[in-house]
Amino acid sequence: MTTRGVGAYLASIDAMPSGWEHAFAAVERADFLPRRVWSFDVATGTYTSVIDRDRDPVAWHRAANSNAPLVVQWDDGTHTGDEPGELASSSASMPSVVADMLHELDVTGGETVLEVGTATGYTAALLAARGCRVVTIEIDPVLAAQARANLNRTPYADAVTVVTGDGALGHPAGAPYDRLHITAGVRHIPPAWIDQARDGAIILMPWGTDYSPHDQALKLTRIGPGRACGPFTQPLSFMKLRDQRREFPETSFPDDWPETSRESAPDIDVTDTIGAAYEPVEFVIGLHVRDCVPQQVEGTLWLYAPDTGSGASIAAVSYAEGCKSAAYEAGPRDLWGEVQAAYHRWEDAGKPAADRFGLTVIADREGRVEQRPWFGSPDVELSIHHRPPL
Repeated sequence: MTTRGVGAYLASIDAMPSGWEHAFAAVERADFLPRRVWSFDVATGTYTSVIDRDRDPVAWHRAANSNAPLVVQWDDGTHTGDEPGELASSSASMPSVVADMLHELDVTGGETVLEVGTATGYTAALLAARGCRVVTIEIDPVLAAQARANLNRTPYADAVTVVTGDGALGHPAGAPYDRLHITAGVRHIPPAWIDQARDGAIILMPWGTDYSPHDQALKLTRIGPGRACGPFTQPLSFMKLRDQRREFPETSFPDDWPETSRESAPDIDVTDTIGAAYEPVEFVIGLHVRDCVPQQVEGTLWLYAPDTGSGASIAAVSYAEGCKSAAYEAGPRDLWGEVQAAYHRWEDAGKPAADRFGLTVIADREGRVEQRPWFGSPDVELSIHHRPPL
């Protein structure tokens, strides 16, 4: 079978995962894309205007066979027009990332796979072409219908069941699964994924914290009822599960807030703690500083943590050029102190890469899930302390 399109590209850059040659030759990404797509421009960090197959088939096929993520839906389907919308809500992922994730999934054929986030149906078809039985769940009914139609045009329709529903609930009718392939960014792992995995199953997902919009691939192995454990393996960035999207809240403060807040002088460069997209610092800080949402606005880093019973916490750390750096905090948590301490722990450890860390997940019978980060070994859990104000 001749390898074309995306498969040919992956082979040309030596990025074809071993054993997947036939699947990428048999399944063409272009066959799963809608007429209108928006491509991500790495050079500018922005999305292009629409690439319409009817208007410019050459540009559309070039995009389809490129190593770029292609948005296929904006704003949960409410967007119209040619320019990008506000929020990218579904995409065909970058092919090299798809290949890396499939490699991490460790399938050899014959496995039963639960996929969360069907999108176009492309990765479900790749898994079927590899010899897997696939249940794939898509929360958006329009996207689910399109994926079914895409798959029905392939030889793999009988091997893939497309379910319209909330992927966080899994699909118990098909359990237990040998593999779980999550294609949306996760902040809180649903208990259903642990419950519906077979012992020894691999649960692969983009996972991250509220401190960064980016993710790390997390490769968990179920090690018994309600328990899974595994390392982070590589940086990436996926659209988040719809009910786990997090933004800095609309918040107002009294005019005298800076005067009545706690003030301190940062002992590190504030810009070292935020904004390094795929460097480990943001990710590691997020492992230590739970439920903290940052936002940069004109020379100020704002930090927010929601109310968990004693009130919300807030910090504003100024770092504008030519101004004295200062931190102002209010609420039960010392958010900037937590961030600064986490940075120092990472620095003192030699600034290790994110793949030195991992996660242990424990789900109890009441559906509560603990996510316990560790460093080097599951036996060395990170000590997480929400620092009270001094």
